[in-house]
Amino acid sequence: MAVPVHMGRKTASERFPGADETFAIEALMRDRKALQSGTSHYLGQNFAHAYDVQFLGRDGEQHYAYATSWGVSTRLVGGLIMAHGDDAGLRLPPAVAPVQVMIVPIPGKTDDEGAGVRGATATLRDAIAARSWRGEPIRVKVDDRDDLRPGYKFADSELRGIPLRLDLGVRDLQANKVTVTRRDTGEKQEFGLEGVDAAIEGLLDEVQRGLFDDALSFREANSHRASRFDELRQLIADAGGFVSGAWCGDAECEATVKAETKATIRFVPLEAEDPGAPCIVCGRPGADEATWAIAY
Repeated sequence: MAVPVHMGRKTASERFPGADETFAIEALMRDRKALQSGTSHYLGQNFAHAYDVQFLGRDGEQHYAYATSWGVSTRLVGGLIMAHGDDAGLRLPPAVAPVQVMIVPIPGKTDDEGAGVRGATATLRDAIAARSWRGEPIRVKVDDRDDLRPGYKFADSELRGIPLRLDLGVRDLQANKVTVTRRDTGEKQEFGLEGVDAAIEGLLDEVQRGLFDDALSFREANSHRASRFDELRQLIADAGGFVSGAWCGDAECEATVKAETKATIRFVPLEAEDPGAPCIVCGRPGADEATWAIAY
C-alpha cells in the first residue's frame, strides 16, 4: 500500500477489551489524523476461560488455551484513499492497483489512421502483458471506448489512480514513440514504441517507491515532540499529526490529555523505554515514550 506505519503497543485504555496486550500499526492521513491500520492482540487465557476452550496437554491434564487475534479490515480502503489521494482523485500504488497500465489510443481522422493506431495499441498491450512485475503479469488495459474523447479518458485515468498511462496517436506512431504519464507526479516521458514495454517494470518500481517516500515525508513533516502539556495542547490544536513526549504511565494523565485535546495515545514503543524526561502532563518521572494524535 506504500503507507509508512509506526509499530507499537496500545495502552491499557486503548487495547482490545479482554486482551492482555494489543499491538498496532499506526499511519498518518493527509488531514493529519491517525489511522489504526491493523492490530494483533495477545488474549492470554481470558477468552478460553470465558468460553471454556481447553486442550489436553502432554502431562495428560486439561489446560485453558492461550489465544491471539490478528487482523486488518476494510478501513484500509479508506486509508489508502486518504494517504495518497490528491485533488485529481486516487493515486494507487502499483502493488494494489487493479489496472497498473492504461493505454489510451488516439485515432486519426481517417479509417486507415484509426486502424493503424488500433493495431499498434494491441501489439503494445500484448508486449506489456507478457512482462511481469514482482513476479506477476503486468495488469494492462486499453481504453478503447469509441464514444469518449481522449481528454475525458485522460481525466478518467487520473481519477481512478492508474499508476501509468500510455498515450498513442497517429503522430506518435509516425515518430515511433509513445508518451508515458506517471500518476504519482504527473511527469511525462517519451519512449521508443518498440522498447517501452521493457521500461514499464522500472517505472512501476519508481511509482511504488515514490508514493511511499511522499507519504513518509508528509508524516515526518507532521511529527512533533512536546516537553510540556501546554506545548502538547498547542501542537495538537494547530499542527496536528503525531506528537511524542514522556508519559508517566498513569491512566489519569492519559485521560487528562484526551479530555482537553481529544487526542489519544496511539502507541508506545514495543519495548518500554525510559524517555529520560518528566511526564509532560504531571511532571513525575517518565516511564515510557508516548505518541499522541487525534484519530479516526
